[in-house]
Amino acid sequence: MRYAIVVLGGPYSHQASHSGLRFAKALIARGHQLEAVFFYHDGVYNAARLAAPPQDEPHLVDGWVELHHQHNVRLDVCIAASLRRGLLDEGEAQRHGKQGHSVEAPFELTGLGQLIDLGLSCDRLVTFAP
Repeated sequence: MRYAIVVLGGPYSHQASHSGLRFAKALIARGHQLEAVFFYHDGVYNAARLAAPPQDEPHLVDGWVELHHQHNVRLDVCIAASLRRGLLDEGEAQRHGKQGHSVEAPFELTGLGQLIDLGLSCDRLVTFAP
């Protein structure tokens, strides 16, 4: 089956991100295909490249990046929710006249149209919310 995941919770404020990542790994281990993860609302904080959790906590941002590198899973981040929360990639930082950026590849800023496409093209769209 082809799956997509939506993550609505921030990486350390709710269980949504951790549960979503564990679910993603379990899907792949069971032989399913995970097309993409779409980060929306506070879930966009999963794309913050400057996150530095304590060493005794899981590094969820790195976990998503590792999922992308090992299994070629797209990491789509809602651009509107990101900009509202001060998360910009290099292109958006330049466009808005900001000195730095806080979202880096493989996370990609996209619109809600991408989420709609995932819902139409995948067999299952599973949401993890606070």
